[in-house]
Amino acid sequence: MSEKLFTEFEGVSSKQWKNQIQYELKGADYNETLVWESPEGIKVRPFYHVDEETKSFSANTEATNFKIVQDIFVHDLDKSIARALDTLNRGAESIRFTLENDSVDINRLLTAFPLATTPIYISMHFLSEDFIKKIDEIASNHSATIHVLVDPIGQFAKEGNLFSNVEGDFAVLNNLVKSCRNISFLSINAGLYQNAGANMVQQLAYTLAHANEYFNRVADFSQQVTVQVAVGTNYFFEIAKLRALRILFNTLAKEYNNEISCHIIATPTKRNKTLYDYNVNMLRTTTECMSAILGGADAVSNLAYDAIYHKDNEFGDRISRNQLLVLKHESYFDKVNNPADGTYYIETLTQQLAEKALQLFKDIEANGGFITQLIEGTIQRKIKESADKEQELFDNGKEILLGTNKYPNKDDRMHHELELFPFVKTNPRKTLITPIIEKRLAEKMEQERLETEK
Repeated sequence: MSEKLFTEFEGVSSKQWKNQIQYELKGADYNETLVWESPEGIKVRPFYHVDEETKSFSANTEATNFKIVQDIFVHDLDKSIARALDTLNRGAESIRFTLENDSVDINRLLTAFPLATTPIYISMHFLSEDFIKKIDEIASNHSATIHVLVDPIGQFAKEGNLFSNVEGDFAVLNNLVKSCRNISFLSINAGLYQNAGANMVQQLAYTLAHANEYFNRVADFSQQVTVQVAVGTNYFFEIAKLRALRILFNTLAKEYNNEISCHIIATPTKRNKTLYDYNVNMLRTTTECMSAILGGADAVSNLAYDAIYHKDNEFGDRISRNQLLVLKHESYFDKVNNPADGTYYIETLTQQLAEKALQLFKDIEANGGFITQLIEGTIQRKIKESADKEQELFDNGKEILLGTNKYPNKDDRMHHELELFPFVKTNPRKTLITPIIEKRLAEKMEQERLETEK
């Protein structure tokens, strides 16, 4: 009987579907009624059909292998080690340590873990050639998988200054290429662009141009590059974004006759997270983690529901980690490698995002490259324009954050809950360029509500 299901009914072409839809619309315009345009300029149709598919790419993902990552800021070494071991016992599969300076006893930190079976990420707020060489030696001695997240261009974009200067920072990278064989040490902080309000085409193009600067300036580079991305709530678009990112990165690497691969670690965006009705943040991060996994992220680090206003705490960490554990072990997100294959909508989005991003990337390169456009302020201006458009939609109620600009609970009180300052901080200082500023959509509205609480 199951075989007959495939032969008993005739196929319906896309033209037949459109004719029926047009009939049901009773004279209303098809494009105006059912086709909507995304901020990236992509027109989304009401349905996608096999006879309109023009797939010309391969986006191989390995969703079954994604790792659950726990973020830990290293302040007190003993407490950080104890916390990391506890999270590994509770289901985390990898740790991302953030280090403020090179005073940390890195050997003691790393050798506290089963390095042969636990991938480690090390995000550094500094650049030290000797420190990274120590990590490489540890990785060699313990057969470890360690990703050192070094990104001078990301530092330049976010802080307005390099670690030292262009020549000095790239000299360190070129020296590390010659001496480090057991770790990957180059990273791209693509999450900065999303959290600052760039649209998806901009995020992809800037990430590609960011990578191209390294390919041009670091000689004989052949290591894996770790790309840190932020994932938003536009579910299918975010899946397509990660797929497009991998396609674009592989395409760029081939232009250098190189087999460099990108290792994607994804984290939910902060841009749509809210102070009020904060439990909704758990719903947002759940769909964002789902997009990351289905889009092919190699590792996913969830964002705690209270991360914008609470210091790291055991409860928030446990909830965020359990969200990923449920997705992986109870929702079976680790069972299919290429779950988006054959979904005409996602494949069409992937192709359109990749094509538009490639066009923007070529424009950046034709106008001096990414660093030049950062210095000129072009990148910052374009991101601000995109962020302002989204902010206007939010302010006018056209972009909705439940519990904040839609169905707010007027009895919510958050003034006494703030352990962290949840808004953009002003820190006047001398910088070489205007920094790219991360900002949440709800900040202005939340500040006004907090004022009324006092």
